Amino acid sequence: MKANLNGSNVEEVVSTGLESPGGLAIDWIHDKLYWTDSGTSRIEVANLDGTHRKVLLWKSMEKPRAIALHPIEGKIYWTDWGTTPRIEYSNMDGSNRRVIADTHLFWPNGLTIDYAGHRMYWVDAKHHVIERADLDGRNRKAVISQGLPHPFAITVFEDSLYWTDWHTKSINSANKFTGKNQEIIRNKLHFPMDIHTLHPQRQPAGGRNRCGANNGGCSHLCLPSNKTYMCACPTGFKKVDHSNCAKSLDKFLLFARRTDIRRISFDTEDMSDDVIPLADVRNAVALDWDSKEGYVYWTDVTTDSINRALWNATKQEVVVDTSLESPAGLAIDWVTDKLYWTDAGTDRIEVSNADGTMRTVLIWENLDRPRDIVVDPIGGLMYWTDWGANPKIERAGMDASDRLVIISSNLTWPNGLAIDYETQRLYWADAGTKVIEFGNFDGTDRQVLIGSQLPHPFGLTLHEDRLYWTDWQSKSIQSADKLTGLGRRTLAENLENLMDIHMFHRHRETVSNPCAVSNGGCSHLCLLAPPPVTSSCACPTGINLQTDGKTCTPGMSSFLIFARRTDIRMVSLDIPYFADVVLAVNSTMKNTIAIGVDPTEGKVYWSDSTLKKVSRANMDGSEHEEIIATGLMTTDGLAVDAIGRKIYWTDTGTNRIEVANLDGSMRRVLIWQNLDSPRAIALYNEKGYMYWTDWGENAKLERAAMDGTDRAVLISNNLGWPNGLAIDRAGAQLLWADAHTERIEASDLNGLNRRTLVSPVQHPYGMTLLGPHIYWTDWQSRSIQRADKASGANAITVVSNLPGLMDIQAVDRATPLAFNKCGRMNGGCTHLCLPRPNSTSCACPTGVLLKGDGRSCDDSPETYLLFSNRVSVRRISLDTNDHTDVHVPVPELHNVISLDYDSVDGKLYYTDVTLDVIRRSNLDGTGMETVISQGLKTTDGLAVDWVARNMYWTDTGRNTIEVARLDGTCRKVLVNNSLDEPRAIAVFPSKGYLFWTDWGHIAKIERSHLDGSDRKVLINTDLGWPNGLTLDYDTRRIFWVDAHLDRIESSDLNGKLRQILVSPVSHPFALTQQDRWIYWTDWQTKSIQRVDKHAGRSKETVLANVEGLMDIIVVSPNRQSGSNLCSANNGGCTHLCFAKTNNFVCSCPDEPDGRPCSTISGYVPTPPTRGGHVTPASKLPKAASDAPLNGPVLHNCTDKNLNVEGCLQSNVISAPHGEGLHISYVIGGVLTILAILILIAAFIIYRHKKSKFADPGVSNLTYSNPSYRTSTQEVKIEASQKPPIYNQLRYKKEGGVDGGYTKEKIRIVEGVCLLSTDDLYWDDLKQIKPSRGGLHTCMRTDTVSLQASSASLDDGETEQLLQEETSECSSVSTLTPSTVTPQRHTQHGLPDTGWASARKPSTESQV
Repeated sequence: MKANLNGSNVEEVVSTGLESPGGLAIDWIHDKLYWTDSGTSRIEVANLDGTHRKVLLWKSMEKPRAIALHPIEGKIYWTDWGTTPRIEYSNMDGSNRRVIADTHLFWPNGLTIDYAGHRMYWVDAKHHVIERADLDGRNRKAVISQGLPHPFAITVFEDSLYWTDWHTKSINSANKFTGKNQEIIRNKLHFPMDIHTLHPQRQPAGGRNRCGANNGGCSHLCLPSNKTYMCACPTGFKKVDHSNCAKSLDKFLLFARRTDIRRISFDTEDMSDDVIPLADVRNAVALDWDSKEGYVYWTDVTTDSINRALWNATKQEVVVDTSLESPAGLAIDWVTDKLYWTDAGTDRIEVSNADGTMRTVLIWENLDRPRDIVVDPIGGLMYWTDWGANPKIERAGMDASDRLVIISSNLTWPNGLAIDYETQRLYWADAGTKVIEFGNFDGTDRQVLIGSQLPHPFGLTLHEDRLYWTDWQSKSIQSADKLTGLGRRTLAENLENLMDIHMFHRHRETVSNPCAVSNGGCSHLCLLAPPPVTSSCACPTGINLQTDGKTCTPGMSSFLIFARRTDIRMVSLDIPYFADVVLAVNSTMKNTIAIGVDPTEGKVYWSDSTLKKVSRANMDGSEHEEIIATGLMTTDGLAVDAIGRKIYWTDTGTNRIEVANLDGSMRRVLIWQNLDSPRAIALYNEKGYMYWTDWGENAKLERAAMDGTDRAVLISNNLGWPNGLAIDRAGAQLLWADAHTERIEASDLNGLNRRTLVSPVQHPYGMTLLGPHIYWTDWQSRSIQRADKASGANAITVVSNLPGLMDIQAVDRATPLAFNKCGRMNGGCTHLCLPRPNSTSCACPTGVLLKGDGRSCDDSPETYLLFSNRVSVRRISLDTNDHTDVHVPVPELHNVISLDYDSVDGKLYYTDVTLDVIRRSNLDGTGMETVISQGLKTTDGLAVDWVARNMYWTDTGRNTIEVARLDGTCRKVLVNNSLDEPRAIAVFPSKGYLFWTDWGHIAKIERSHLDGSDRKVLINTDLGWPNGLTLDYDTRRIFWVDAHLDRIESSDLNGKLRQILVSPVSHPFALTQQDRWIYWTDWQTKSIQRVDKHAGRSKETVLANVEGLMDIIVVSPNRQSGSNLCSANNGGCTHLCFAKTNNFVCSCPDEPDGRPCSTISGYVPTPPTRGGHVTPASKLPKAASDAPLNGPVLHNCTDKNLNVEGCLQSNVISAPHGEGLHISYVIGGVLTILAILILIAAFIIYRHKKSKFADPGVSNLTYSNPSYRTSTQEVKIEASQKPPIYNQLRYKKEGGVDGGYTKEKIRIVEGVCLLSTDDLYWDDLKQIKPSRGGLHTCMRTDTVSLQASSASLDDGETEQLLQEETSECSSVSTLTPSTVTPQRHTQHGLPDTGWASARKPSTESQV
């Protein structure tokens, strides 16, 4: 690793091929990294970034530990604490190696060089000594020989030595000359390891860079020696001349070692093994290679995959990763670029193109434990070993023809195979009989080549005149002469977990390829075959070859298709074996449950309960699209009506059964009442019926017409978990699977004549039927089963070892579909045509009423509720009585709080407090645009003035009420004083009133005119958290919800005649009114409820189980009616027109928009000329006749606009002589009266407020109401009895802390929630509690990581140390990584499953 000195930018430098790297040293002059590895017994070198890595020293090396460099002299020094402990040095290019100390040494650990004193120092942990010597080893002397329990590492600086000690867990220092003045620098350290002094003196700059500026002219490594340098190559690469290395490897031995794949280059003499730096190698077993493109292939029995990468580890990719269980053998046909493999789990031999495409099963019968496989493209044959109950070696054509057992006697565990093309021999290794044998290709002339000293041979390969093999027990790679078995050599030893082995070279024999021209005439796979045929055609798994022997059918005709949570698979019924094929959909599946097929268009449909979507794709995986993406929770059942071109589904989360067109359009809820947990659904289009199972508290099996009418319960007794459901049209019966009663049962189509077909079954889930058979998925056995549909007999397993099995459907695309009753002109319907018994019916999308003609529908409901729940806007029609919610597809919703609409343009307006914007869209969700994008903090309330075309909003973050035109222009602050927590807002355009709630320190409901004038507090007593506010324009009353006092109240428009409508209610947030009903959203019950607005009776829940409910409004033709003086031509105003009770005013925005603005109706000023002339008064229009001057109509421009061109001040208009005097008198009188009135009003308000604040019962009223403020933890002091859990119900934005109410805000401590004794909030507390205790977890984690840091030093030294000082190193011993040897398989007494991955049981919970 490397990092900056401050700990940042940590990155890996070398991550492969390391076992116990104990020493590290940097050549600061030549920028090289040297390290020792006592596990591999090597010293290696690389560039500082880890590139061009080379094994420098490996001979006569045992346990190298500390290493120190002297780049100025070009020397390396290191300690070795093997069986012959010693200190050595060599040049930095590995030459001139010498031992400089090998006596009186036991555990030479630390080593350092004193560059100024030309000496080296080292520590010996066994002899408890620090010694020094000259750099050539002479003048050796002990510096300190007392008080050193277990020194580990050492460094020197100026006149002092510094070292770490494991026993004292400290850093110590002493004088480097005398060893005196010992002192402890730091103690209580957990196993202090290496130590260095950071100072320029420790890396002297005086040395000469022998390699110069151009790397010494070397293509790769330039390594310094005593006075010159040497060009060197990375491990395995040969030098082509003095300065350059080969660009690739020509010949190397390739072998797998479970967690890595290594190579031993034959291009160089050192024969060091080098790790190919591949990613995510878990349990590599089989290998092969292709020199044409330079690919290395391997199987991984943990990830159950076949992978490939170039020989230098680039272009790594997964080739096959589905339907594999234990791929143990692998072979490349380098002539036709095919990949052959054996699978000891599925007992198959398969083939595919080299990239994994066109995969097909070659051999599936009479295989027990197929192991290794080799191919002979020259003879068109393949050979494989099988170490099952009857061990044998077989061969067949590479197209699976002419299968033949060639060896079947005297075999126990036949493992590796190798072909010698030169002598036409087949070699094999047997780990049971412990021999390597050979014979002819037909098995004759069998001879033992090596019969001794073979403890457990596994992999086998052959190249030129040598045979190579791996041995599990001796942990070595060996070779011998292929003809005599003599000349045995060990190439590598002490290598655990050795698997397959191959020799990579670039001289494979060229063979004529009959598949080269036009793919041999084949439409898909062209496979080599033995003479005289030479080649034959094959089809991908599940597809049949046509009679011409060349062409494959377009796809599967009869097949099973099933969901497996994260994928969809098919099993062809056209072929004589069962093999599952993954549907290659280019999308992520998280929890695929239900599945359906449209055989007409060849599409598969599926539901995903995690993504909450219904999707579809072609049978080849192409054209993936989501058709239903909103309003789904847990879609357990799905059925495609291929005849009527509809899709039906059940949702156990919403408890609904719905239908839509196949593209997801015209969605309609069919059944929504008396459903508990609907699951499987099956359709009988010809009869016009749909059937479904319900596994709720009272499990039942029901039937209804396909339009949702004529509903009837067929079976309701002796049912537990009725999961799968299928209709046998030929036998006129229903079949279902019950996972609780563990039975598959049948009845007639009316639920009568019930009988048990199969019992017991373990845990059936999906069920389907085709021909004479029923098929079902079983969770417990993780398999697909089949039985006769008539008797339930002849049960067999179709495919097994498939965890996560869900729904299943059987399809026969050859069966013609029945007549579509809706086929002709959609049955005369404008929208949905749905089958019924003996007829059809027209239907409309959810919430839309069918017109009187019984055939046509409107595009949307006439009257409906719109509500928001943060991330969605939904609609509930009030035209129909089903009250089901339909998502309005508004894009990019993050945290929607407030809603309103404009009936004139048909627009929806909403606030999003995450994005801090106000946006609008059409009522159908299209045409979204942002109207206000700046200057917003927390917009809690929004109201549209549909007459004057203005919108108003409250901002509780800025404590303002603002207005703007509906397009976001002409923005103006109306109220910005005496606001505490403004929330809901409503307008009454025909009256010219603006109403809002404030749930601040003193809660109140206020009213003003639409321009913010004549502000009046209507209600400020007996209020808690007035959240929602709505107006009943018919009865002229205000309604509001109080979430603190838990009630809904109303009053007249003046705050009088106040009455409580409903009490208690849980935690209401917003409300609206339509006809006789008041509707509101409730956070605690997560529901929308309604009540009669007159008496507060007839309370009912409209919609339940909706998280995050926010605002609610009614869209109705009668809701936004009435007019005012601003309705015609904006009242003649240039910018903003505000209606009042009997008049109106014109106003200017706070920020000029470049257009001249006038506060006089009908007057559009022109910009002044350069001379500064003002527009003559004779050009001024008279006051509009429809705006009587009962009040101060002429408003001055705002302070910001006074000096802006085009802004006209009404009180400085010049007029002609005589007339001006009259006007000035009028204006002066009006202003005087206005000033007097303002003073009187101010005095009254002051007295009123003073009396309020003097009331001790009022002054303490502060609330902790849910808020969207940027702060997440600050609220006002809770003085009431509301349970503190409401602090956890606050829907706030993340961000900075709000600055108001500094005296009264306090921090909420999490523990306050525990004070609540109300059981109602216990669930919320349970969600809070897991976050506690994180500190303890962190502390434990830190401890473990510190302990683990010393685990790499687990070797002989640590073991001996533990024997001496058990208490000191106990933490190390607990973390000793034990090497796991391959476990022997108990079945059949066969030991060769050490590489087989242990199958983890998969837990499946009910959906």
